[in-house]
Amino acid sequence: MPTIFLTNDDGIHAPGLAALREMLAPLGRAVVVAPERDNSAVSHALTMGRPLRLQDMGGDRFAVDGTPTDCVIIGLARILSEKPALLVSGINRGANIGDDISYSGTVSAAIEATMYGVPAMAVSMAVFGETPVYERAAAVVRALAGKILGGGLPDNTLVNVNFPAGGLYQGVRLTRQGRRLWEDPIKEVRDPWGETRYWIGGGRFRVESEGDTDVAAVSDGYVSVTPIHLDTTNHLALEALRRNWSLDGLD
Repeated sequence: MPTIFLTNDDGIHAPGLAALREMLAPLGRAVVVAPERDNSAVSHALTMGRPLRLQDMGGDRFAVDGTPTDCVIIGLARILSEKPALLVSGINRGANIGDDISYSGTVSAAIEATMYGVPAMAVSMAVFGETPVYERAAAVVRALAGKILGGGLPDNTLVNVNFPAGGLYQGVRLTRQGRRLWEDPIKEVRDPWGETRYWIGGGRFRVESEGDTDVAAVSDGYVSVTPIHLDTTNHLALEALRRNWSLDGLD
């Protein structure tokens, strides 16, 4: 029976993580190593300035007082005796599409696993005020996990999966990463002492909503499945710069 490593950034008690474990339990031994509290939008942060606490919660569930990346590293190095067949991160409360990927602890956990040679998938669900119905994602999540367990993934590649709001979907699309940026994301407030403070978040999205992007697919009611590569080099730009830039004398 294969071992499936589960983690997230919403925390060990998140409903999406519990639902994910239930979905994948028929496929193998599901071991959870997750942050003890919400770590949303921490990206690929790694805790190096203090020691980390690991709590065995029983039933193959472990909580770490650190980031999703910390959880992956500790899980692989100290909890699991051998490399897992698959890591799945999620199910995140909120989509991780377009530029969100750069901020996402959910996706970063899958990136970290991929760096260690573990096939990985990040799973998220769009939320617009409603309570997510994670169970509606079960069939697709199990099918994709089965495909990875059966055939693996290309080297240095993970898949980023996003469900439309409510988990209701018209189908599944293979997509590329789109663009989704916040417009006017800062809210200025006053604290009780009259000092100015700033909340980051909110505002409106500026999106790339056409073509074969993850943003367009989720907006149209489809599940997006996006392959993400660890090598972020723009190879076309690299060749162009080699032709057009003279760096002689800069060293």
